[in-house]
Amino acid sequence: MSILIDKNTKVLVQGITGKEGQKAAAAMREYGTQVVAGVRPGKGGEVVEGVPVFNSVAEAKAAFPDISTTTIYVPPFAAKEAILEAIQNDIAIINTIVERIPIQDTAYCLAAAKEKNIRIIGPSSLGYISPGQARVGVVGGPKALADQVFQPGSIGVISRSGGMTNELSWQIRRAGLGQSSAVHVGGDLLMGATYACRKRSGFKICRCANCGYL
Repeated sequence: MSILIDKNTKVLVQGITGKEGQKAAAAMREYGTQVVAGVRPGKGGEVVEGVPVFNSVAEAKAAFPDISTTTIYVPPFAAKEAILEAIQNDIAIINTIVERIPIQDTAYCLAAAKEKNIRIIGPSSLGYISPGQARVGVVGGPKALADQVFQPGSIGVISRSGGMTNELSWQIRRAGLGQSSAVHVGGDLLMGATYACRKRSGFKICRCANCGYL
């Protein structure tokens, strides 16, 4: 059972013309992900890794209404605007790989996303993968490596460390099991997605980013 993404998910890449965005688009397409569009203001009409580029998220959504996921590869100073543009265009899941986003920008974006019931994975997230179906971002590394680490199964993996996301998934595979999905949620102080809140689940100790209860 896949979580967050499957073989039918249509993905947008914001910042696709940059080095990292282009690399991510190629890695996702190689894995079988349907990367249908990219965005870079002023670069509309170009094609990157076989993907058409648009000047705005609104233009991309008009051309591909089924886009439900975006992954953001822009500089930290441009991250807030990029995230808000995705929120304004009702993209259900926003993966933010960007590091060093000012904390006040992150807080503003998380609040805006919550108002529209939109999920942010990140910041500082390498992405997530449903083995054998699709992935967003570059979690797992090159396809050859990802194929050695991940295999379809029933165990979900979530970690604040990209390396531990891979390591835990590899240990699961070595045990003869597989993953439904593996998610690197990022390691920033404020995160859009995090672990289940133990306080709300009846545990005495919780360090989740939702409530800060210690």
